Amino acid sequence: MFDAIGKMVIHWMTQLGEATNMVRSVLYWLARSRFEFKQFIEQCVVIGVDSFSVTAMTSLFTGMVLALQGGNTIGNIFGEPIYVGTLVTFSLIRELGPVLTAVVIAGRAGAAVTAHIGTMAVTEQLDALHTLGTNPTQYLVIPRMSAFLLTMPILTLFSNLFGVFGGYLVAIYALGIPGEVYMGDVTAFMGVADFMHGFLKSFIFAFLVATVCCYKGVSTRGGAEGVGKSTTGAVVTCIVMILVLDYFLTAILTAFGI
Repeated sequence: MFDAIGKMVIHWMTQLGEATNMVRSVLYWLARSRFEFKQFIEQCVVIGVDSFSVTAMTSLFTGMVLALQGGNTIGNIFGEPIYVGTLVTFSLIRELGPVLTAVVIAGRAGAAVTAHIGTMAVTEQLDALHTLGTNPTQYLVIPRMSAFLLTMPILTLFSNLFGVFGGYLVAIYALGIPGEVYMGDVTAFMGVADFMHGFLKSFIFAFLVATVCCYKGVSTRGGAEGVGKSTTGAVVTCIVMILVLDYFLTAILTAFGI
C-alpha cells in the first residue's frame, strides 16, 4: 500500500514539475519572441465565441433553479419569497458563475485543446516544428493560454448576466415577485468586492484550465489511445482542481475582505 501511494505521489510531483517548466517556458518565449496574433484570434473564437451558447444556457437555467428553489424554501419559512434576487446574485457572482463557466470551458474547449495538441504530439508534428525552427510553446501553447485568460473572464460576466436574468424570469412568472423588487434585491447588497471575488476567480480558473490542458496535450504519448487518455485526464483533472481550488480561493479572498 505504501509503495502504491509513494508511486502515485511521485507521479503527481513529476507532472507538477513538468507543468511548472512549461509555464516557465511560456514566460520565457512570451518575452523573447513574436506573438502569434493570428493563432490567438483563432483560439479566442474556438474557446470563447463557440462556447458562448453552452455557458449562457448553463447559467440561465442555473439562475432559474436557484430562484425557484430559493423562493420556495424561503416562502415555506417566512411565508413569502423574500430576497430571492439577493440569493441568486450572490450565489452566481461569487461562486457558481466562475465555477460553472470554468467547468463548461474545461469540458468543451479544454478537451479540444488537449486533443489537438496531443494529436500533433503523437504524429510527431511537434518534432517537425522543432526541425523547422519553431518552438511549439511559442506557436501552440502561448496563443491558447492567452485566449483562455482573455475569454473565460468575459464568458463569466455573460454567465452572471444570464443567470440573474433566468432568476428574474422565475421570480416574475413562477413566484409572483414584482420585477422592481427582484432588481432591488440584486442591487441592494451587491458591492464591488463581491464582484471582484468572482472575477478574480475566473482568471485563476482560466490559468488552471489552460495549463492543465496544454500540458496534457504536449505530454501525450501512445497514439490514438494516448490522445483519448490525455483528453479524459485533462477534463477530470481540471474539474477536480477547480472545485478544490475554489474552496481555498474563497477562504483567501474572504480573509482579505474581498
